[in-house]
Amino acid sequence: MKILYAIQGTGNGHLSRARDIIPVLRNMGEVDILVSGTQADIALPYYIKYQMKGLSFIFGKKGGVDLWKTLIKNNLWDFIREMKKIPVDQYDIVINDFEPVSAWSCFFNRQSCIALSHQCAVLSPNAPLPKHRDIIGRFILKHYAPATAKYGFHFLRFNDQTFTPVIRKQVRDLTVTNKGHYTVYLPSYSDKKIIKILEKFKDVKWEVFSKHNDKVYHCGKICLSPIQNETFLESMASSAGVLCGAGFETPSEALFLKKKLLVVPMENQYEQHCNAAALQELGVTVLKNLKKKQVGRIQDWLCSDLVVPVNFPDRTSEIVEDLINDHLVSNLSAVNEILIGEVKSSIG
Repeated sequence: MKILYAIQGTGNGHLSRARDIIPVLRNMGEVDILVSGTQADIALPYYIKYQMKGLSFIFGKKGGVDLWKTLIKNNLWDFIREMKKIPVDQYDIVINDFEPVSAWSCFFNRQSCIALSHQCAVLSPNAPLPKHRDIIGRFILKHYAPATAKYGFHFLRFNDQTFTPVIRKQVRDLTVTNKGHYTVYLPSYSDKKIIKILEKFKDVKWEVFSKHNDKVYHCGKICLSPIQNETFLESMASSAGVLCGAGFETPSEALFLKKKLLVVPMENQYEQHCNAAALQELGVTVLKNLKKKQVGRIQDWLCSDLVVPVNFPDRTSEIVEDLINDHLVSNLSAVNEILIGEVKSSIG
């Protein structure tokens, strides 16, 4: 069986999850990997057959997506050319983690595309929603990577097609301690903005991981480092708490490691506001932004010992195997219906 596994490369969460999903897929067939996007900070330890530009959301430095840079960096004609390059008809199954090039290629080639992503769960009718409506944001989330079948990951299960987060083995094997520092990952804020807020807490040690510099430097008790997977995980596992954006992977891993969590959803990023709504329902502290008026809430969080309990069992192999087997059964049923139709037609 030939499998195409297509992964969104904007941000780190999709690639982190792929580290555990790819070995399972390899046990079930021949796997080719496609990655599109330009904003990831970690690499996959596997050969990538198709490396695409895709459609990327560009992080800004003021707390949100930089819409202008996003428009400039993305070219529709380049996207169409990439889409035409992918031979989706040569694969028995296409599994898609919110990756638009292969998804739209499947759409136009009338090929089935199985979505396995967090975004599918966010769009579930039972998933928590933010108080404000974002028609454009929801439209983009819904149509960015179309699929014929959808399976999703979220902080809680809402239906039979929604599962709790994939916590990669690398995280499950970490030794959890508390060395007193706080781990920070806010990629949509500049170092200057982060320092301006965190330096108000004179007695607190912060370990900030930044997209905007390539060397380690200190500012008082604030240590800023470029993003490196192992270093970040070690910092998080030995922290007193985690301050991060309202993405999916990092909050999930922080909760799994039993760390108190504070999240700041990115502006112009509907998915993160949906995540924030779900986390708030669980009891996680959510900030609207990283501005001076939030200092009091940050101080309250620092003084709190609240750790939100979660249960994220290791079911990755089971989920992926069931997904592929269900797809194969569906295909077999479709073939049988065609054969039965042909027999009836010939008898008639």
